[in-house]
Amino acid sequence: MRVVVQRVKHASVKVEGELIGEIGKGILVLVGFLDNDDMKVYDYMLDKIINLRIFEDEDDKMNLSVKDIEGEIIIVPNFTLYGDCRKGRRPSYSVAAKPDKARMIFDEFIKRANEKYDGIKQGMFQADMKVELLNDGPVTLLLDSEKVF
Repeated sequence: MRVVVQRVKHASVKVEGELIGEIGKGILVLVGFLDNDDMKVYDYMLDKIINLRIFEDEDDKMNLSVKDIEGEIIIVPNFTLYGDCRKGRRPSYSVAAKPDKARMIFDEFIKRANEKYDGIKQGMFQADMKVELLNDGPVTLLLDSEKVF
């Protein structure tokens, strides 16, 4: 699993002009999947996402998590995170989970996220989404489960 975490003042997702998810202060999470992602990976990544200390405390130090500030989280599926651009001019997505498997993984990941944290919103799998955000900082981080497991 590969995740891009962005600290935001607000973020929203629209599909065909319809607002499907919106948050205030919190984090926008773009997530891509591998075929072998499993519960161990979901739990590890969710723990990281929820507990990353990327919000400022009273001393302007990044010591607080989204949980600490009672912020919101919006999770957006994004297979392009596994785009390999090393050869040619068109990215290859051959290592990304195939759509049917990725949908199952995304659904389970969202289910687990909702069990672990209140305030989860989500994008729509395999939809042409319009994502708007106001990145705060900017703070943008990359988490990759392949480097851990």
